[in-house]
Amino acid sequence: MTNPSRPEGPSSLARLVAISTRYAWVTVLFAILLAAAALFYTARNFAITTDTAELISTDLDWRKRELAFDAAFPQLDDLILVVMDGATPELADAASQRLATALRGQPALFRSVRQPDGGAFLERNGLLLLPQAEVAEATSQLIRAQPFLGPLALDPSLRGVLGTLSTALEGVGRGDTTLASLQPAMNAFARTFEDVVAGRPAFFSWRSLISDTAATRRETRRVLLVQPVMDFTALQPGAAAGDAIRRIAAEGGMTPAQGVTVRLTGPVPLADEEFATLAEDAELVTGVMLAALIGILWIAVRSGRLVVAILATTLLGLVMTTGLGLLATGRFNLISVAFIPLFVGLGIDFSIQFSIRFLAERVGRPDAASALAAAGRGVGRGLALSSAAIGLGFFAFLPTSYLGVAELGAIAGLGMIIAFALSVTLLPALLILLGSRDKGMAEPGYPALAPVESWLRRRRKVVLVVGAVTAAACLALLPWVRFDFNPLHLRSERVESMATLRDLMADPDRSPNSLTLLAANPEEARALARRLEALPEVGRTVTLTDFVPAAQEEKLALIADAGMFLSPVLEGVDPLPPPSDGELRDSLGRTAAALQAAARQGSGAAEEAAGHLARVLEALRDAGPDVRARAAEAVVMPLRVVLEQTRALLSAGPITLEDLPDDLKADWVARDGRIRVQVFPHPGEEDDASLGRFAAAVQHVAPEATGVPISIRAAGDMIVTAFLQAGLFAGIAITLLLAVVLRRARDVILTMVPVLLSGLLTLATCAALDLPLNFANIIALPLLFGVGVAFNIYFVMAWRNGETDLLQSSLTRAVVFSALTTATAFGALWLSSHPGTASMGRLLMISLGWELLVTLLFRPALLARPARC
Repeated sequence: MTNPSRPEGPSSLARLVAISTRYAWVTVLFAILLAAAALFYTARNFAITTDTAELISTDLDWRKRELAFDAAFPQLDDLILVVMDGATPELADAASQRLATALRGQPALFRSVRQPDGGAFLERNGLLLLPQAEVAEATSQLIRAQPFLGPLALDPSLRGVLGTLSTALEGVGRGDTTLASLQPAMNAFARTFEDVVAGRPAFFSWRSLISDTAATRRETRRVLLVQPVMDFTALQPGAAAGDAIRRIAAEGGMTPAQGVTVRLTGPVPLADEEFATLAEDAELVTGVMLAALIGILWIAVRSGRLVVAILATTLLGLVMTTGLGLLATGRFNLISVAFIPLFVGLGIDFSIQFSIRFLAERVGRPDAASALAAAGRGVGRGLALSSAAIGLGFFAFLPTSYLGVAELGAIAGLGMIIAFALSVTLLPALLILLGSRDKGMAEPGYPALAPVESWLRRRRKVVLVVGAVTAAACLALLPWVRFDFNPLHLRSERVESMATLRDLMADPDRSPNSLTLLAANPEEARALARRLEALPEVGRTVTLTDFVPAAQEEKLALIADAGMFLSPVLEGVDPLPPPSDGELRDSLGRTAAALQAAARQGSGAAEEAAGHLARVLEALRDAGPDVRARAAEAVVMPLRVVLEQTRALLSAGPITLEDLPDDLKADWVARDGRIRVQVFPHPGEEDDASLGRFAAAVQHVAPEATGVPISIRAAGDMIVTAFLQAGLFAGIAITLLLAVVLRRARDVILTMVPVLLSGLLTLATCAALDLPLNFANIIALPLLFGVGVAFNIYFVMAWRNGETDLLQSSLTRAVVFSALTTATAFGALWLSSHPGTASMGRLLMISLGWELLVTLLFRPALLARPARC
C-alpha cells in the first residue's frame, strides 16, 4: 500500500504550506484583498467584444480580402436582413415601403436602410429588367385589365369595385362578355368578403386577379437591408436595433394577423440570438452543475468544511484570474470567456488533489497543520509540475492566428498559476480557520481494487499489447474524423434568425451563399461575369451593368402600347370622394341583385359562383359599419398600390449607367471606381460539399474572390491549423519541461503515452459515432489535454517516489473525483438546447470517460515495475 507520509516534493512547498497555516488570517486576508482588487479592476475596466471578426488574425490573406471589401462597401457590413412576407404582393410592397420610411426616421438606431427589391427606381423601371417575353405578357395583362382599371381609378373605393362588377354583369347581359370570364373575380371577392364577415383575416390581390395566376414567393417577399448602430460593449450589439424594428413593424400594422410577417436574419441577428440561445438554459445548466458539483465534492472529501474551503478557493481564484486576464488582454472576446469553466475544472482538480492527500496524512497526526504541511510535501511537486505543464499547453496558443483562442490561452495559462498558488496557500489557511476537526480517512483510496491491480500487474504484457493494438486501431480510424466547417450547424434551428436564413438559402433570388469580387471597370466586370457564368458550378452573376436592361427599345415599345390604352384613364383623374356607409349598403344591395339575376340564367359553375357572391354581399350589407369598413380596406388598399405601380411602370424610359440612382450605384461601385461582381451557386446546390466546389471553381478564375462559402472553409482550415500548431508547440514545450524535471526519458514517455492513448480513443470514438469536431467543441481540447497531463504527472511523481499499489491509493480517489467534478462542470453543457454547447458537453464526457479508463486500467500496467528498475 501507499505510504502517504513519505516525502515526494521539496521541503520548500511544505514550508510554504506551514507559513500559510501559521499566518492563516494574514494569508486569507491577503487573498481577499487581491480578489477585491481584481474585482474592482474588473468592474472599472470590464469590456467584452462580441465582434466575431476580431477572433481571427487580420494578417491572413482571406481576411485581408474580406476587410478590403468591407472597406470598399462599408454599408454592406454588419447588416440586419428584414425579411417581409405578405399574404399578397400588394401587402408586401406597401409594408416594405412603410417600414423602410419609418426606419429611416430613426438615425440614432439605423445608419442606413436600403430596399434592394423596391424603391422608386425599380417601381418605375422594374418591368424593363425582366425578359422581353415576360414584359410582353405583363403589358398584355394590363391592356386586358383596362376596362375595369379606368373606372376604379376614378372611384378607388368599395363602391367603385362593386360598380365595376355591376357594369361587367351588364356586359354579360348584352353578350359583350361571358359570366365564366368573371368567375375568377367573383370567387376571389367571395373568399375575401366571407373572411371579413366571419371575422377572419382577409386579403385580396389585384395583381393575382389581373395575371390570373397565384402569386409567387418572389412577388410576396421583400427584403430590407438595414445597417444598425452597433454597441460592441453589449452581449447583443444589435439588440436595440432589432427590438426597434419589431416594435415599429407591430405599431405599423405589419403583423401576421394583418397579412405581413416580419422576420430578422443576417449577421447581426444571428450573433445576437446566439447569445439568447446560450442563455436560454443557463439557469438549468448552472443549477444542475452546482448541485452535482457540491454533491461530488462532499462524497470525495466527506467534510462540509473542506467543500466550503475548496469552493471558496476556486471562487477567489476565478475572480483573480478574471482581473488579471482583463489586464493582460484589454477585453474579453466570445472565446476567451471560456476561461471560466476551464479554471473551475482544473482549479478544483488541484484543490481535490491537495485535500484528499491532506485527509490521508491526517490519520494519526495530532493536528491539522502538520497534516497540511505533509500534504504539501506529498503532492506539492506534482501540482507544481502539472500547473506548469498545463499552463504551457495553454500558452502554446499565443503564436497562432486564432486570436480568440490565443487570448483564451493567455488567460487560462495565468489562471493555472493562480490555481496552483492558492491550492498550497489559501486552501490550507482556510482549513485552519474553519477549524477542521476531520480525523482523516484511514482508507482514503480503494482497497477493493487490490485484486484488479494484482491482475493488471500479472497480465502487464497483455494489457500493454492490448493498449498498443487499440492505439493502432484508433490511428486507422483517424481519417474518418470529420471537422464540421459550417458554423451554422452549431446554431439552434428554433430561433427566428436561423430559421429565416434557412428559408433564404432555399430562395434562389436571395441566397446568402454568394461570392463577391471587384473589377477595375464595368467592362472588366462584365467580362469576368461572363467567364464565371461559363463555369458549371456557377448559377448566375450580377454586376452593375445588369441594371441597364437589354432590348430596351423593344420593351419600351411594348410599354408604350400599354400606355396608349391605360394612360388616358389613369393619368390626370380626380378620384371621387369616398362613399358613406349608406352608399356602400346601397351598392352592395344593387350588385347582389345583379348577381342573383345572372345566377338565374343557368346552372353552371359560373352561375353558382355568382349566386354565392350575391349571398356574401347580402351578408356584408346586413353586417355592421365596421365590418363593411374592413371589407373596403381589404380590397381598396391593394387597389391603390396597383394603380400607383401601374402609373409608375408606364412612365419607364431609357436607362444608361448614368441614369442609375446613387444609392444603387453605391452598392455596386466602390468609391475608387472598382465594380462589384456577385456570383451565386445553382439553386438547390448549397450543401457544404457543393459550396466547397463552387468556391474552389470561382477562386480558380478569380483568386481575389471573397464571401461566405470561402470564409467558412478558410476559417475552418485556420482553426484546425491553429490547434495543430498549438498541439505541436504544447507537446514540445511540455516534453522539454518533463525532461528537465523528471530527468529520465523513460519517465517522460510514461507520462505522455496515456495522454496520447486517451486522445486517440477520443478521436476514434468521434469517428465511430460520426460526432464531428466543430468550432465549439474543439475549444474543449485544451481542457482535455490539461486534465490528461495532470492526471499522469500525479501518478508518475508518486511512482518515482517509490509508492506502489497506486490503483488502491488516495491518489486514485483524488483523480476519480477530480474527473467527476470536471465531467459535472462540463457534462451539464450536454443539457443545453444550443447545438454547439451540447456538442462540447458530449465530447468532454467521452474524453473524460476514456481518461478514467486509461488511468484505471492501462496506467497500472504501465507503472507495474518499480521506478528504480
